[in-house]
Amino acid sequence: MEVANETLTAPATQEKAVELTGSAALLEALIVEGVDTIFGYPGGAIMPIYDALYDYKEKLNHILVRHEQGGIHAGQGYARTSGKVGVVFATSGPGATNLVTGLADAQIDSTPLVCITGQVFAHLLGTDAFQETDVINITTPVTKWNYQVTDATEIPEVIAKAFYIAKSGRPGPVLIDITKNAQIQKFNYKGYVQCDHIRSYRPKPIVRQQYIQEAAALINQAKKPFVLFGQGVILGSAEQEFKAFIEKSGIPSAWTILGAGAIPTDHPLNVGMLGMHGNYGPNVLTNDCDVLIAIGMRFDDRVTGRLDKYAKQAKVIHLDIDPAEIDKNVKSTVPVWGDCKETLPALTALVDKKEHTEWLKLFNEYTQKEVDAVIHDELNPTSGEMTMGEVIKQLNELTNGDAVIVTDVGQHQMVACRYAKLNKTRSNITSGGLGTMGFALPAAIGAKFGAQERDVVAIIGDGGFQMTLQELGTIMQTGINVKIIILNNRFLGMVRQWQELFNERRYSFVDIQSPDFVMVAKGYGIEGKCINEREELVDALKTMMNHNGSYLLEVMVTKENNVFPMVPQGCSVSEIRLK
Repeated sequence: MEVANETLTAPATQEKAVELTGSAALLEALIVEGVDTIFGYPGGAIMPIYDALYDYKEKLNHILVRHEQGGIHAGQGYARTSGKVGVVFATSGPGATNLVTGLADAQIDSTPLVCITGQVFAHLLGTDAFQETDVINITTPVTKWNYQVTDATEIPEVIAKAFYIAKSGRPGPVLIDITKNAQIQKFNYKGYVQCDHIRSYRPKPIVRQQYIQEAAALINQAKKPFVLFGQGVILGSAEQEFKAFIEKSGIPSAWTILGAGAIPTDHPLNVGMLGMHGNYGPNVLTNDCDVLIAIGMRFDDRVTGRLDKYAKQAKVIHLDIDPAEIDKNVKSTVPVWGDCKETLPALTALVDKKEHTEWLKLFNEYTQKEVDAVIHDELNPTSGEMTMGEVIKQLNELTNGDAVIVTDVGQHQMVACRYAKLNKTRSNITSGGLGTMGFALPAAIGAKFGAQERDVVAIIGDGGFQMTLQELGTIMQTGINVKIIILNNRFLGMVRQWQELFNERRYSFVDIQSPDFVMVAKGYGIEGKCINEREELVDALKTMMNHNGSYLLEVMVTKENNVFPMVPQGCSVSEIRLK
């Protein structure tokens, strides 16, 4: 069969076999899986797949990125806003190794990806051929599953498994390495069958009613219960179930940065952000509650601080889909294994309807202390240079909490997560566990492709922006509409803050010089502006948001401002500093 005729998209199953190349079979599989967007960069070892892709332009939208790391971060952003599996193509050798950071980021943040890498001919494996790298052994620690295909007949079944593994249970990245001979080999293609079961792989534990009952009994007896919720609520599409649970039980609830947006920022039971730079009340009162209910979160060290001083007074209920997370860091009194889409309604049915008025009031009192000590001056300065917080406050006024906020890593990330208003789920896209500088710009591109009806705003520091600024070229070529705010403090700000607080202001290689970002953007055909004065801020943000197309706004903020509150490393969460 001619390659040009291979694009007829066979049904999932068919009676009569059709001769296809491995490359065409791969693309047919992607279509059946509902893939509409691919982020990638061609090269020698993946060239047959790209040649086949030429005839699938009407069915598969390929986004040519400027670097493979940009491609995988874009895939992450797409997956996080769309709820679908992100798909990434890269060639062998350096193309494949450039995916490693993104794979590690997706693995720790539970982001579903299927990455397809080209590989040298099978007979050349192990010979140190040109652009040959052992991508399977390199990526094994940072993937949920990986597999090397050397025969085209394997492709339909392997791709079906890849998508099933990536999106089921606790999601994660999968990498499929396809040798060049398998890409060009023709075989009798009998259709594509999606996978819904793999022997020995149980993506969702069996829900044990006994533990649901024990958890409900603890909650009903509690005087000062406290909910910590993470991204598991969003990944399980359990936002409504979660809202019903906390509203019936009346329990104050705080979020990890990846859980932000699961309930609206202004929900009366949303008491704020957990963690090293989280809100004052949620951190202090973690060590005062009598029952701690963790839902879809993994007790990361940035949330717990010193484990030997973490919530020792509390009974702990831990709801998680991944049994490996139960008792890993914090010992649970009652483990509730399972998908929170299933476990939360079961738990809600058994808990008493309550209002913990005095307990909630205590959180609000701590909030007021934080407002007086930190938040008011951060959001409402009247003199000096602009603060990051006031930029986020003014952005909230324009977006009304409906935009997707994509952040890089550093001080601006913590400020944006603390102060951004989020009305909708899948609105806070950031690199949580790995902390990958350079994440935001490509992730914002992917986020926009995954949610084209929504405004997408990337908030980035001057350091992180320079790690992946080449992806401005992807914006230029695709015409995608992404708003970019660079909060420029002329420092690698988070490292500088630690050097100030813990290394006697010995500023070692954190004073970073930057190019004229507006000129750089204009070189890519993107309009922009740099502002220095507070009086310019509101109009500049309005211009950015109203601009037809992508826009870069550089805001010069104060150089040596610190993000507070802060739990110093090695301290308990109750030792959080306001200053």
